Amino acid sequence: FAKKYAELKAIIDDSKKSEEERYAARLELQKLPRNAYPTRLRNRCELTGRPRGTFRKFGLARNKIRELAFKGDIPGVIKASW
Repeated sequence: FAKKYAELKAIIDDSKKSEEERYAARLELQKLPRNAYPTRLRNRCELTGRPRGTFRKFGLARNKIRELAFKGDIPGVIKASW
């Protein structure tokens, strides 16, 4: 839905379009499902679907990063020791 959302927003924001076209675009935008809006997207763990504690760099939750790092499955990640 991201492509359709972007197209409709472009029509709505374009002042060169007629009021009827902009109004029709607003109505189409309202017909989109609620979860299609970009603000409702949430970073989730790829393995577990956990919504919190997700690292953007890996796309995994903190506990899964820990498990995989201890196994050595994530290259370049080692346990800290000082």
